[in-house]
Amino acid sequence: MLNQCIIVALELAEAGALFRLVEDLNPQACRLKVGKALFTRYGPSLVQQLQTRGFDVFLDLKFHDIPQTVAQAVTAAADLGVWMISLHASGGPKMLEAAVTALNSFKAKAPQLVGVTLLTSLHEDDLPLLGITGPASQQVERLAVLAQHCGLEGVVCSAQEARQLRSLCGNSFTLVTPGIRPAGTAAHDQQRLMAPGPAIAAGADYLVIGRPITQAVDPAAALREIQQALMDQISRTPH
Repeated sequence: MLNQCIIVALELAEAGALFRLVEDLNPQACRLKVGKALFTRYGPSLVQQLQTRGFDVFLDLKFHDIPQTVAQAVTAAADLGVWMISLHASGGPKMLEAAVTALNSFKAKAPQLVGVTLLTSLHEDDLPLLGITGPASQQVERLAVLAQHCGLEGVVCSAQEARQLRSLCGNSFTLVTPGIRPAGTAAHDQQRLMAPGPAIAAGADYLVIGRPITQAVDPAAALREIQQALMDQISRTPH
């Protein structure tokens, strides 16, 4: 299962360099995340090419719009055959429920729907400027409960919030955690960070990792090193 828990966040790059990176990675060892920049540049054909190479694709476009528009966008993404789709949980219950309803016709082939809580680039000091009172953890809890109530499979959250959400929402609720940084790597634009092993121990299901893998001299080796760290964490964890 650990081989399936890492989602490599692809970054905007020249197409040749992008596919050289992808060729270095094993679809049995990771999944791939396509975000706004890549999708805007290369469109649905990129997703299809990645799937042809055997990868599950997390289409991380963070939909946030009126319910009908989000339902149509989610349907279009599901038609692509992606594995997972993100939308902002702060879009509210009507938007979330419209997205869930839009996937009913796909039945077993429906992608997982996860709601973004608070971006991991946000710091506690940013929240008052957004009209959010209380700590980040409180807002994350509020949005996770809303997402679960509306029928989403899980949420995107910081690994720092994984333990509390696992306790609050149960073991079947999917937790996708960006802001994962192996020891010794730069934080870049992330604020609420955690290393891979502790993130899994805290209850994360999927770890989104970008530059520590994609900018490594040997991306496949970097991926294997992270997987080994996860195995070491599991072996040290009491059962």
